[in-house]
Amino acid sequence: MTDSREQSELDVVIVGGGPAGLCAAMYAGRGMLKSILIERGLPGGELLNTEKIEDYPGFVSVLGRDLAEKMTEHAKAFGAEIIQDNVEGIHRQEDGTFRVETSSGNVYRAPTVLLTAGGTPTKLGVPGEAEYAGRGVSYCAVCDGAFFRNEIIAVVGGGDAAVEEAAYLTRYAEKVYLIHRRDSLRASKLLQDRLFADPKIEVIWDTEVTEITGDPGGVKELSLRNTADGSTSTLSVTGVFIFIGFRPNSDLIKEHFDHDAAGYVITDDRMMTSIPGLFAAGDLRVQLTRQITTAVGDATTAAIAVEKYLADRKALSSV
Repeated sequence: MTDSREQSELDVVIVGGGPAGLCAAMYAGRGMLKSILIERGLPGGELLNTEKIEDYPGFVSVLGRDLAEKMTEHAKAFGAEIIQDNVEGIHRQEDGTFRVETSSGNVYRAPTVLLTAGGTPTKLGVPGEAEYAGRGVSYCAVCDGAFFRNEIIAVVGGGDAAVEEAAYLTRYAEKVYLIHRRDSLRASKLLQDRLFADPKIEVIWDTEVTEITGDPGGVKELSLRNTADGSTSTLSVTGVFIFIGFRPNSDLIKEHFDHDAAGYVITDDRMMTSIPGLFAAGDLRVQLTRQITTAVGDATTAAIAVEKYLADRKALSSV
């Protein structure tokens, strides 16, 4: 880092240190690119909030933090430089290069940026939610549903995601409660019809979760409040899946880019966004599903595409 707190002799800046970012950093190193990875917390992203993973090839079962450590070690083995800082904005310059600014005042400049910053599930913000995250509290049915075979669980939400995930969870759980704070769902009519026809799902209307309690083994009970009359009750469950929203961290891009209605980034088949030189991979990209495997797949394509983009850019500049 220079005295001006700027670093410009880079090929790519990778923003986000989850599975996609760590995979991209590994491939950037293999491609002999000058790169840095900026992550606001410890490397691993949402892996660090996941107790156990059973859907990543090569690991029948692995703790999230252990997989994060292995991915970090792998990236570093190929020369990845990981910086702990908070990116505040990605700006494209008139010459087509990028300026990445952080909250600590550092500025990084490079001809390409690979955004792998994922997104943030909307939290309930109730007591016990953070304490039991990964131990009964989940934000991903595909990731964690299999841990609740023949158990009684709850889903919180009323939109398409909540209804779809509740239906998905019936393949594992004995019973699924769908808890919604209003007297009608926001999900599409087709999804609602399927939900109401499923004998394993029971909807609890006009109700919000006020607390999540349990023991060292995990979640045991939800405290509920009826939003219509204020009455309170409890519900015995071993898991609660929260689907009340997800915000992709695409707002780091400080100019217009193509995206869907929810703010997810639209890319081409090389993971490049509508802004030349800006690539995106992982959970913040428009796609069917968001898993560790899709994140690292995106990142593999993106990192190799970055290498080819830089080669083409160099060839054009020499003409």
